[in-house]
Amino acid sequence: MAIEISARKREAQGTGASRRLRRLGKVPGIIYGGDKDAITIELDHKDLYQSLRNEKFHASILTLALDGTKEQVLLRAVNMHPFKAQVQHIDFQRVSKDKKIHMKVPLHFANADKSPGVKEQGGVVNHVLNELDVVCFPDDLPEYIEVDLGNLAVGHSMHVREVALPKGVELALHKDENPVVGRRAEGRRSSRRGRCRQGRREGAGSQGRREAGRCRQGREEREEVSLGHTPHRRAGQSRPGVRAHAAQRRLLAGGALRASERRRAAQGRQVQGAGRAP
Repeated sequence: MAIEISARKREAQGTGASRRLRRLGKVPGIIYGGDKDAITIELDHKDLYQSLRNEKFHASILTLALDGTKEQVLLRAVNMHPFKAQVQHIDFQRVSKDKKIHMKVPLHFANADKSPGVKEQGGVVNHVLNELDVVCFPDDLPEYIEVDLGNLAVGHSMHVREVALPKGVELALHKDENPVVGRRAEGRRSSRRGRCRQGRREGAGSQGRREAGRCRQGREEREEVSLGHTPHRRAGQSRPGVRAHAAQRRLLAGGALRASERRRAAQGRQVQGAGRAP
């Protein structure tokens, strides 16, 4: 169903005349394009503001009733007040059924919660684009384009050229341009644990060894941080007030050190010995 708006011709022009219109609850605007001259118009602010809150109003062919005649137009520009909920000015462009138009169409993302990246791997949805530039005839202009994210896994992305477009709609892209529409970001804890478990299951495989090595390295780095060691400090130095490390608690309880803990302890003794005078 087409959206219809009403307007009247505006005789007075200029900054002062537009300011007086706004005080009366009107919005100055203009219609241009096609084979006709540009016409200055005025619209009711309340009705226009309510229409602008509808997403369909921004990406649809509108019917503009002007002094007994109706024209097919597109919304091209809206100027808002810096801090008030007030429309300052609005632009409409005439359209012809036999000429293609260039328009921004909003994207609706679907099935994100059912994808393996979210449901099984603990990822989160990252929407890179919220609208697409398309070229089509006025009758083929869609209200929105649906992007199906149901098959994306963690670390995978969907590009613009992979999106299913409605009939008669083309992308307004350069030859080699193919930006990302949406991707799966890794979950902070669940995805790391999942990779560690997968690496241990794969065992002798090269990918499994790499994942297991990354997990061990991450654990060692976290242990060093908990001890107070930073990349700018020597291994034997630590910040005051840091809680006792798990290795220290095990020693106090009569337990044994792990291999990585013995290696760091040996490095700390070497650094301390090198700092002493002969």
